[in-house]
Amino acid sequence: MPIGELRAMVRRMENHASGFDAAFHALADRTRRAVVTRLMSGPAPVKQLAQPFAMGLPAFLKHLRVLEDSRLIVTEKQGRIRTCRIRPERLLETEAWLAEQLALWRASTDRLAAYVENEMSEDDAA
Repeated sequence: MPIGELRAMVRRMENHASGFDAAFHALADRTRRAVVTRLMSGPAPVKQLAQPFAMGLPAFLKHLRVLEDSRLIVTEKQGRIRTCRIRPERLLETEAWLAEQLALWRASTDRLAAYVENEMSEDDAA
């Protein structure tokens, strides 16, 4: 990968850093990852989302607040029922960032492999 493309990727990463910080912070917790996974199959009421977890509703609501603040989910209240749904565009942004990171690492390891192969062939020739 040309160095210009790598620099452009790094600039894009820096511009989105705070949003990614919030998303990765939210996804760092097992409970919140489980909620995101469940919401991938469709919207769900808070009570239903909270059922599998051994914690009180106030503690679970704190997890939902972190997910909302990171913009990974959105909640809507209709009457007495609060329903959560995933924000797929936010997950796609995070996935794109990870793909860029993977490309950077692959480019670095490819350059390292080429350097090592070059050094080994020079040693064999000597």
